[in-house]
Amino acid sequence: MPHAPFVHLHLHTQYSLLDGEIRLKDLFQKAQGFKLPALAMTDHGNLFGVVDFFKQAQQHGIKPIIGCEVYVAPGSRFQKETQPHQENAFHLVLLCKDEKGYRNLVHLVTKAYLEGFYYKPRIDLELLREHHKGLIALTACLHGEIPYALLKGDVERARSKAQELREIFDQDRFYLELQKNNIPEQEIVNQGLLEISRELDLPLVATNDCHYLTQEEARAHDVLLCIQTGKTVDDPNRMRFSTDQLYLKSPEEMIELFSDLPGAIENSIRIADRCNLELTFGHSHLPRFVPPQGETMDTHLKNRARSGLEKRLAAKEQLDPAFPPTRYKEYRERLERELEVITSTGFAGYFLVVADYVNYAKEKGIAVGPGRGSGAGSLVAYSLEITDIDPLDYGLIFERFLNVERKELPDIDVDFCVERRDEVLKYIAEKYGQEYVAQIITFGKMQARAVIRDVGRALNIPYGEVDKIAKLVPSVLNITLSDALKMEPKLKELKESDPTVRELLTIAEALEGLPRHASTHAAGVIIAPQPITDSVPLYKGPKGEILTQFEMKAVQDMGLIKFDLLGLNNLTIIQYALQKIEETHGRPPDLSKLTLDDQATYELLARGDTTGVFQLESSGMKNLLIDSRPKNFEDLIALNALYRPGPLNSGMVKDYVKRKHGEVPVEFPHPLLEGILKETMGIIVYQEQVMQIAALLADYSMGEADTLRKAMGKKIPEVMAKQRTRFLEGAKKKRIDPKKADDIFDKMEKFGGYGFNKSHSAAYALITYQTAYLKAHYPLEFMVALMTSKMGNASEVTKCIAECREKGLVVLPPDVNLSALDFTVVEDKIRFGLAAVKNVGAGAIDSIIEARKKEGPFKSLVDFCRRVDLRRVNRRVVESLIKCGAFDSLGQG
Repeated sequence: MPHAPFVHLHLHTQYSLLDGEIRLKDLFQKAQGFKLPALAMTDHGNLFGVVDFFKQAQQHGIKPIIGCEVYVAPGSRFQKETQPHQENAFHLVLLCKDEKGYRNLVHLVTKAYLEGFYYKPRIDLELLREHHKGLIALTACLHGEIPYALLKGDVERARSKAQELREIFDQDRFYLELQKNNIPEQEIVNQGLLEISRELDLPLVATNDCHYLTQEEARAHDVLLCIQTGKTVDDPNRMRFSTDQLYLKSPEEMIELFSDLPGAIENSIRIADRCNLELTFGHSHLPRFVPPQGETMDTHLKNRARSGLEKRLAAKEQLDPAFPPTRYKEYRERLERELEVITSTGFAGYFLVVADYVNYAKEKGIAVGPGRGSGAGSLVAYSLEITDIDPLDYGLIFERFLNVERKELPDIDVDFCVERRDEVLKYIAEKYGQEYVAQIITFGKMQARAVIRDVGRALNIPYGEVDKIAKLVPSVLNITLSDALKMEPKLKELKESDPTVRELLTIAEALEGLPRHASTHAAGVIIAPQPITDSVPLYKGPKGEILTQFEMKAVQDMGLIKFDLLGLNNLTIIQYALQKIEETHGRPPDLSKLTLDDQATYELLARGDTTGVFQLESSGMKNLLIDSRPKNFEDLIALNALYRPGPLNSGMVKDYVKRKHGEVPVEFPHPLLEGILKETMGIIVYQEQVMQIAALLADYSMGEADTLRKAMGKKIPEVMAKQRTRFLEGAKKKRIDPKKADDIFDKMEKFGGYGFNKSHSAAYALITYQTAYLKAHYPLEFMVALMTSKMGNASEVTKCIAECREKGLVVLPPDVNLSALDFTVVEDKIRFGLAAVKNVGAGAIDSIIEARKKEGPFKSLVDFCRRVDLRRVNRRVVESLIKCGAFDSLGQG
């Protein structure tokens, strides 16, 4: 590392949630301007930003130093009660020297969350003794144990703790940290640290405990602390920093500050020279799937896929006796081609793992979606029963999902019943080991409207005023305050004319986009071949779930493989409807054997009767259904793909409807393209059509065609120019007129940019069809299932009741003697569920049902109150039940 005058070793990025205000992009630009050769990241208690920090530092030619300001429990990390007049945790800065240090830091911050969490994620000295190697320790800020003891006047305790930490961090890996920040208490601490340094011959190091980038941002940071603590800036007792000096100072400023202690400045360089952690990215580590004895993963995949395909073909022949045996060859050749790609790219284990947990779910009666995303285009996935839509029936392309030229990891997303998804997660953890499985963290950010409200509360501006300002921000997805000020003149005018609004918006812009809180990714699950903490730290989520501390992309950069398991409410509705049909009619329909040409279903769709039908509930989609009048499954696939902002705004949808009804002629860009574009009325709707056109007209391989498809989605001019040249050259070889070929490429570029993944659209169209079929043939049971799924939303339940009345379906009121937890079918009527009554929680329902089972129906309100547990069925519950008529059928005694 080139010699330099100073390196910052104590710095809090945006990942010190609601405390660090330093954005990484801005940080490295400033650090580059200061010609800093190295920079440390020491966020509070976590390693959330490691990969982002490391990669950006390298991109800017700055050596990254990975660290953390950990919280150390005064005693055992397992002690979770507050002692009088004692801190719960003290700060300590740890920096990684090397890979060993990184692994130890990962273990420390993981155990801090999983074992030591008490207000903060805490480690203890026992853990430090176990995981100290490869780490350098600094005594931290005023909240470090040694500074804390010095402030209390307990010099002996400070000296003793310094001795103890020196013994743990031997080989000169322990430093006394000096700061000069205009805080009076810091001067007292500095004097004490200087004395301990002389007495114990311990080295000193200068830091600045950076929390924001420039001195001007101190006010915004003060507001950020108020947001964190739920206080206002007017509160005299709130947590605050009594200085505006905790910014990224230049080396020159630091050298001047510590002109009396040049050795402390020089030690920052020495520490930076000792920190040489290397992290490698881009290597993928698939989980270990153990095949049966005598088989490899490749042979096991092939055997299972081949036998699975034969089972699928036999079922197809049984359903359709006219299924031509000549097509068997087509299926088998396609399967072998896919298997060759999968095994040659080393992804057999991935497919086997997904098939394993999908098949487990199906065996346990947990509803699984028919497919999602490009994975629905794989015949191997269909043969393994991961997906349930035949890709050959609908022209779905495997190479859109996986191909040799792309060499990207497969990504099979699977939908599960939302209420039982956790059972699948539990199975995965038990099968592969708790240490090898984790969900993925994600961070909620301070977005435009929300940050205005947060800052407004902190500045103690009346809610009504703040709300009016926040509502001036246009309702545009991911809009920034900068864009809002350009789009909304009233907002700009208020900022310019009102000093209070100006301060509010200025601070809000400074804080906008910072991570606000950690939560759980909706789908991502990591299954690793070794304990996850060998490379990635873990975190305990809001519901006790184990999460990675790295976001999805960072986890993948570290080589771990993500599997997507999503919860889909519509699958729960379908499953619940089938249960109700079984109760009322006996055997429910087998949705896997439905023919996709049911007249009643298409009639329901054509009249827009689609409340509760998957993906067709919006008023705009209902209008499109009425206009287009779908008559077959291919129409449903197209409508799912077309009803998006791009196609709607481009005029494609109107053109499609007119062509469908013969109002304008169906035209094809070239006669050869009729077979590809006939199903979408000559319009390029799907990404797969772009690929097929390129292969047919310009001799692209399907892998090359997939590259073209991606380029059209990203619309990068220089990439598109190269692709146009490639397309025209290929078309020339195929003897396509150059002018015509250029015109076709223009059309592909225009409409292909809006193109949707047909595999995803086809798989989701199947759920659409299934829900529409149930609604058309079993309206009573379907509405019961739909209303049960919406019980937490009173306005949605009210809409469903109104629809029932329109259809002549009777909804009976709640009844304490007759209502179940959920909505139920009673003869040919619907009985209101107790869980849908306001203020009636699970405990109250349990008590009501228990009392009913024990002594029979309630005879009166008095009898009800005598028999239920009044700790669970309180006054509010009784009043809600009276108000909604749940006692109307009882006597009044």
